[in-house]
Amino acid sequence: MWDQIKAIAFDLDGTLIDSVPDLAVATQATLAELGLSSCTEAQVRTWVGNGAEMLMRRAMTHALGLDVEQTALDAAMPTFMHHYQENLEKHSVLYADVHSVLQTLFDAGYKLAVVTNKPYRFTLPLLNAFGINDFFSLVLGGDTLAKMKPDPLPLQHVLREWQLEKSQLLMVGDSKNDILAAKAAGIASIGLTYGYNYGEDIGLSGPDAVCEQFSDILNWVNPTKQ
Repeated sequence: MWDQIKAIAFDLDGTLIDSVPDLAVATQATLAELGLSSCTEAQVRTWVGNGAEMLMRRAMTHALGLDVEQTALDAAMPTFMHHYQENLEKHSVLYADVHSVLQTLFDAGYKLAVVTNKPYRFTLPLLNAFGINDFFSLVLGGDTLAKMKPDPLPLQHVLREWQLEKSQLLMVGDSKNDILAAKAAGIASIGLTYGYNYGEDIGLSGPDAVCEQFSDILNWVNPTKQ
């Protein structure tokens, strides 16, 4: 299986970049502006993974103690987007070995993509801020297509865009959304243990391999064979 891989799609938040510190600042600032009780960074870590709107839905539901009305959520989203734009890269960090591993894969000839549920308007600036944008020839945000992970549509788009067989594409991510999307698309997946997965063991989602560190990916894909 692994010898057939020619392209790799990576999740962003919790996989390449620890972005929760900035997401937490933006969430806290939004709740404060709305006059709602705040939250902790640790709580935000359990809320990310399904896009910006779901993050705010979870935060506001927590603050209110009841399900938030869609109209209230819609009204809050511009405030959140503003605060996150202001704090996009102030506290976030690139995970260990991400740059060197991406360089190794890129140099070996693998086609690399980012497939994230983060809004596209934040994705490219973040990739640029950490100097990894040039590794990726395709970047899909959560709002690029009609559906996002765990729907298979983004990965199906990658397959079509690059004219790949299902056996040639690998998904690497930290969340069950990544693994479920890969399974639905019929492609291989690697689950990372260090990211954001709602407090669940990523292995329970059934990825084809589990890695504790980003550099462990190289134990499964062999750059010397490209």
